[in-house]
Amino acid sequence: TEDPTLSRLTLTTVGHDEVIEQITKNLNKLVEVVKLVDLSESAHIERELMLVKIKATGAQRAEIKRTTDIYRGQIVDVSSTVYTVQLSGTSDKLDSFIQSIGTASILETVRSGVTGIARGDKVLSI
Repeated sequence: TEDPTLSRLTLTTVGHDEVIEQITKNLNKLVEVVKLVDLSESAHIERELMLVKIKATGAQRAEIKRTTDIYRGQIVDVSSTVYTVQLSGTSDKLDSFIQSIGTASILETVRSGVTGIARGDKVLSI
């Protein structure tokens, strides 16, 4: 956040309106919660960051590079047998990348989880 004394947390959940309402009420009861906004109620942008180590030997190297470029990712670390790829986007995009590469080639994956922000000039302020 712009205020160094505050942190911002994005929580994703699924449920009926009553379930979401109960989650909202419980979060608002927490002393540490200053403000709660449901981003799904308006236009917003969601993104997730993923780092993935991929087995990259022989002809695989060029194919992994090509697939990474198609998904607008970056190879952030290279060894003789492994590429580490950084990719950001929607969860669906990241899932699609993993499917394109094939799980047999993937050695390790870490994902940040979804974060979001409202579209346009709407800002979260206290």
